Amino acid sequence: MKLLKRLGYTLLALFLLLNLIAAFHAWKFTHFYDDPHHINKKPEQMSVSEKMQMILLGVRISKSVIKQFPDTVYKEVDLTTANGIRINAWWIPVAHPVGNVILFHGYNGSKQGPLPEAAYFRSLGYNTLLVDFRAHGNSGGNTCSIGFYEKEEVKLAMDYVQRQSKQPIVLWGVSMGAAAILNGIAHYGLRPAKIILECPYATLVDAVNSRMRAVRLPTTPLSQLLTFWGGLEQGFWGFGMQPAAYAKKVTMPTLYFWGKDDIRVMAHETRSIFNNLGTKQKQLYIVEKAGHESFCRKVPAEWKKEVRQFLQKR
Repeated sequence: MKLLKRLGYTLLALFLLLNLIAAFHAWKFTHFYDDPHHINKKPEQMSVSEKMQMILLGVRISKSVIKQFPDTVYKEVDLTTANGIRINAWWIPVAHPVGNVILFHGYNGSKQGPLPEAAYFRSLGYNTLLVDFRAHGNSGGNTCSIGFYEKEEVKLAMDYVQRQSKQPIVLWGVSMGAAAILNGIAHYGLRPAKIILECPYATLVDAVNSRMRAVRLPTTPLSQLLTFWGGLEQGFWGFGMQPAAYAKKVTMPTLYFWGKDDIRVMAHETRSIFNNLGTKQKQLYIVEKAGHESFCRKVPAEWKKEVRQFLQKR
């Protein structure tokens, strides 16, 4: 009987310890701090000691810093969320535009990331708006929800562009940015003319899975615990964050990119989202020998060809 009690107490202690570690991880994963001199490392770039520290306590992540700017005239734009967070963006109009493209970066990135993509869109005659999500770049806040609350930035950006131009709007997003687009379309009923998605995750659990794989930790039950605590800490149901389900609300033409060597977003996630897209006008382009990265930078000729043909389709 005493042995069973000891075993029970041990299991309870392990359960509580595991949840404590998960809560720490979730907090660190979604809360950034201001330190422009700190260099963020991807998990696969860490030393053994750094990985051990990350396993036990998570890793502090500094807020992304803007170091590159458009090479043309641009307007600094500030939008405001419902709870008062300032969202910074660059509005770059062109002469005689044929449309508008709004660009959304990935996790811990910033609007400087898709500068090459925006430059190409402008060469095709599109005004561009590059947006910093909350807690990224020059936007306010220090808390990121990996695409859940960021759907509001997608709506704010569309509302702004619609006030500037009567031309059709195309949404472009990578990773978390693509997930936020799908969330915004499903939640607000947004209706851009077309969308371009690059390697979004299928569910928030899948997004956390990629982090666990990077440090060679078992995805189950850690990913589920981090998803639970991350949502709880921010006031939403983490398991309900499912871009793959949101895809069913997409009715506009969609161009979808994924890198065959992507170690963060798996093939089954890509198939799940693409198959769920609620439009028959959809195209999946798999980039050979590319991972979770900018396809415009990696394979510019391929990327530009596919984008140009997609935008020219009626």
